[in-house]
Amino acid sequence: MYSKWWMENLPASSIKLRSLAILCVAALLILGSGCSLLPKEEEEEKIPAITAPKLSQKPEFLVKTDTLETKVRGSGKLMATQEEDLYFTDEASRRIKNVLVKSGDKVEQGQLIAELDVTEQESQLKQKRLQTRKDELVMIEALRKADEMTVESLEQAKIDFEIKREELYKLESTIAKAKLTAPYTGTIVSVFLKKGDTAQAYDAVATIADLSQLTVVGTLSTDDLKKVAIGMEVVVDINAAGQHKGKVLQLPNPQEPASGGNTGNMGNGSQGSSGQPKAPDTIDNYLVVQLDPFPPGLNRGTPLSVSVITGRKENAVTIPLSTLRSYSGRNYVQLVDEQGNKKEMDVEVGQQTSTDIEIIKGLTPGQKVVGR
Repeated sequence: MYSKWWMENLPASSIKLRSLAILCVAALLILGSGCSLLPKEEEEEKIPAITAPKLSQKPEFLVKTDTLETKVRGSGKLMATQEEDLYFTDEASRRIKNVLVKSGDKVEQGQLIAELDVTEQESQLKQKRLQTRKDELVMIEALRKADEMTVESLEQAKIDFEIKREELYKLESTIAKAKLTAPYTGTIVSVFLKKGDTAQAYDAVATIADLSQLTVVGTLSTDDLKKVAIGMEVVVDINAAGQHKGKVLQLPNPQEPASGGNTGNMGNGSQGSSGQPKAPDTIDNYLVVQLDPFPPGLNRGTPLSVSVITGRKENAVTIPLSTLRSYSGRNYVQLVDEQGNKKEMDVEVGQQTSTDIEIIKGLTPGQKVVGR
């Protein structure tokens, strides 16, 4: 009632304004509620800026002068200057009756090392000697009656007697070869065969050495060996003893080159590492290097490496091997000038090592070249 009275007492213009205001507020409320029902727009994704990767810069090297050494390398060991394998020379294969030494034994010259089983041959020898004595008596009697015999009959009797005596000598030789003795006073450093093994001619039975004097021996490939001469400088790297300088004293026997496979047979066991009889081995099969002075306190069999200097050039112009480029017989480098510009430069090369190469023509010390 009050609101009705209040509205009735308002002027007509005020009522119209009041109604218009209410309508505007209502419209705004409707619009606001309608916007809240619409889906929110997605926010724009922020894309990080992409930085182009930097191109790797190839290394640059100075052209320099250096002493260039060309080397050939091989493996080796310490060996006694007087050292050899001991073996039987009888062509027949026989079983070993006994081995009387072991590794580390000191022996005197002529001491028995091993013997073959020739029991049957020894029995035959007794019979042969008795038969030879009878043959000698027959021959003496034939000579007494030479006047009663023809020349041909007498000559035939002599031939028959010599044949029988030769058989005796051969049997005696076979029995003598069945005993293996020390050729000089030394130390047994290896034993490769044992009692009961079958020994063939020249199969190594044991190794004897004079350990009072050691030397360096090495093995090189056939191609590298062709570049080596007696007197060339050598750098020897001995395990646990460092590097030492020396010179080539002896080249290996070309008929019997060392294979290097015997370095592992330096001590215990009756056979080589493969279980087969070891082939004879001598110092003549190796490249011998003389060290001056020889380092003390080293043992035979110590492994080492040898590097023979086959060529040396003082003040050679050199660049790293990695900077040289080759194509279709052409040798060239990428040269960098003072402004940093690069250009190709043909070069003439000389000797090289594992890391550097000599430049005979095309570059001067102080210039820069680009690596790969």
